[in-house]
Amino acid sequence: MAIFEKIKIRSYDWEIDKVRVEDLERGCEVGPAEHVFLFTDTMGDPISRIRNSPMYNMLVAELNDEIVGVIQGSIKVVTLHTSPKNHLAKVGYVLGLRVAPRHRRKGIALSLVHHMEEWFVTHQVEYAYMATEKDNQASINLFVNKLGYVEFRTPAILVHPVYNRSFRLSSSVEIMKLKIDQAEFLYRKFMSSTEFFPHDINRILRNKLSLGTWVAYFRRGDHESSSRGGFGLDGGIPNSWAMMSVWRSTEVIKLRVGKPTLSCMFYAKSSRMLESVLPCFRVPSLPDFSENPFGFYFIYGFHREGPSSGKLVRTLCRFVHNLARESDGKEECKVIVTEVGGSDELKLHIPHWKLLSCPEDLWCIKALKFYEGAKTTLGNEAPPPKSNPLFVDPREV
Repeated sequence: MAIFEKIKIRSYDWEIDKVRVEDLERGCEVGPAEHVFLFTDTMGDPISRIRNSPMYNMLVAELNDEIVGVIQGSIKVVTLHTSPKNHLAKVGYVLGLRVAPRHRRKGIALSLVHHMEEWFVTHQVEYAYMATEKDNQASINLFVNKLGYVEFRTPAILVHPVYNRSFRLSSSVEIMKLKIDQAEFLYRKFMSSTEFFPHDINRILRNKLSLGTWVAYFRRGDHESSSRGGFGLDGGIPNSWAMMSVWRSTEVIKLRVGKPTLSCMFYAKSSRMLESVLPCFRVPSLPDFSENPFGFYFIYGFHREGPSSGKLVRTLCRFVHNLARESDGKEECKVIVTEVGGSDELKLHIPHWKLLSCPEDLWCIKALKFYEGAKTTLGNEAPPPKSNPLFVDPREV
């Protein structure tokens, strides 16, 4: 127990902690060996994942002038159907928890989370939540068994590589970029009741990292037509349509591949060879991920309406693929990433590679009962249907 007296939990200081935190995170990169695992690269800015959040904090655990642990947290207001206050709740997101391998099992992670929860409480946060891999038993044991979090949702992280060739888009589908006020209007009208919909969606859409919002619908006279044209404040809505936004994650964070399997490496090399030798067959090939790190686009805010909207979602995904492929060399965008509810039928229409994707992530949530007025019976309530849509904030990817 003597070690706890020497550990100091304090706020992150960029000038003295930056290099040491980066070293710590590199030493904590341990991914599952059975599939490709994508690691984030903060490109010299340890708080890049939370910098665009409305309110954020980063804590470090220091022992004898050594950084032995870190944790990050962000705060926002979202739609949460377990909240008693008009389904709006102030939530705190716990992320980036790392403890140096040789200092684990000493209570450092527990202490870091407690300190972050205390920071949440001082800012009137009602619920804390976190995300982890479903098979990360150490994380589940800490948050669920020791800290009282409950399993909440199991979203799917879907990843699609950017090919050397562009997709051909359907001539029967019209794709239109919305103005920001149009996009905000549609999101608030159709998605404000979606679980974890951010109350400050306007700030997200106006962020410099948001490339824009696009809608897709069928042209008049094709398959299904719209009785009214246009979108937004004064326009009508077609019978079938789909919408999504794109976040240029590559400006603040990049990805690296760690320990690809032999089957993955074999397919990557053979597919590129077939594409160069037999281009007429248009064999889809994996990009060369060996040139690490690489950029990615994140698709967020998917919404669809109508019986033919699945095709429109697929067309929008292909449109984003082509957008990424045509991005300048500086961005080096090699994959498209999105995250949707694990049982949401939407994922059936989103092109992705199982080899690169994670079919079940795990979100856990906790009511901070020591904040007066917060609901404390979350663990005894029936969880929301897992098929319900889920809004994943691009600022926290």
